[in-house]
Amino acid sequence: MLSADQLLDALLERARGVTASETVPVTDALGRVLAAPQTSAITVPPLDNSAMDGYAVRVADVAVAGVRLPVSQRILAGSVGTPLVPGTAARIFTGAPVPPGADAVLMQEYCGTEGDEVILHALPRPGENIRRAGEDIQAGAQILAAGTRLGAAEMGLAASVGLAELPVFRKLKVACFFTGDELVTPGAPLAPGQIYNSNRYTLSGLVNGLGCELIDLGIVPDTLEATEAALAQAAREADVVITSGGVSVGEADYVKAAVEKLGRVEMWKVAMKPGKPLVYGRVGDADFIGLPGNPVSAFVTFGLFVRPFLLKRMGVADVLYRAFAVQADFAWKKPGARREFLRARLQPNGKLGLFPNQSSGVLTSCAWADGLVDLEIGQTIQPGDWVRFIPFSELLA
Repeated sequence: MLSADQLLDALLERARGVTASETVPVTDALGRVLAAPQTSAITVPPLDNSAMDGYAVRVADVAVAGVRLPVSQRILAGSVGTPLVPGTAARIFTGAPVPPGADAVLMQEYCGTEGDEVILHALPRPGENIRRAGEDIQAGAQILAAGTRLGAAEMGLAASVGLAELPVFRKLKVACFFTGDELVTPGAPLAPGQIYNSNRYTLSGLVNGLGCELIDLGIVPDTLEATEAALAQAAREADVVITSGGVSVGEADYVKAAVEKLGRVEMWKVAMKPGKPLVYGRVGDADFIGLPGNPVSAFVTFGLFVRPFLLKRMGVADVLYRAFAVQADFAWKKPGARREFLRARLQPNGKLGLFPNQSSGVLTSCAWADGLVDLEIGQTIQPGDWVRFIPFSELLA
């Protein structure tokens, strides 16, 4: 069996980024991956501007607190004032350009007015409350690198330099199907021995959450012929095929056999818990990943392995998740022979609580938790120990 680290490294070595791209409006760019670096044609901010509502002054004109200065002009955001006459102040508002000659803005809370004069109750410091031209972005500077996954901040950044459209890689096509005669679609009645197909909805949410184009082929009967037909269709239509179930060694587990017949299996089994039976292979031009059928195993292995693989296939430059040191508020006295990932949640005291049932079939543990405790082989934990914690925010979006 491969270790979890070996599996991740091997998957990322095999992940071929898409090359085709398209141009989309910035408003439609959320979750897309930038295909080319973007630079700014302008300086941001374009002029020195006020960070506060207040009065623009020359520091040399305010030797002591209580100085009175005539107000010579009023400058609103979107307008440009005239050079400041020495011995005067300019009423100025947030975002308005600082007039030439002024070297500080005293916020209005430290000022009073009487007639056409302003009374400065504090001593301004040179540069106080002035945002300098270009302190955010210089003209010609790169603002976004190729391979950036575009979020709300990146969309706003592009708009701040006047970009209306962005070049992005085409969406990655991911086909999913699910094996098992015991599976039933929610909404239909359950016969004895049947269960509802939760993995279809979990994986659909995970794939859609990454911004991929999902091809949902539904439930496939537990026969080799049906599995081969579904696999062949998925490989024709998608860049990546993901299945759930049928990758173990049972007599009714046909997925691995179908991949071996139509393509090739390159990796099978990972030394971790939950999630031991995991398959990677190729069918035609499509990558194939077969996840375990147990719902927690499918959920965890997707986050740890499939997400970074798909992100790299999408063209994302930085795909690895981060882990953080957090104190445990629980004991774990069962040293395991495999690396284990425990569902845990941050508590109000800043420490981690553990879900009481860590079975791979207990999907409530994933809904309750907000991350995974990563246990090395043979590791035990006492309350107060520092552990490696991987938040779901690093694994699922």
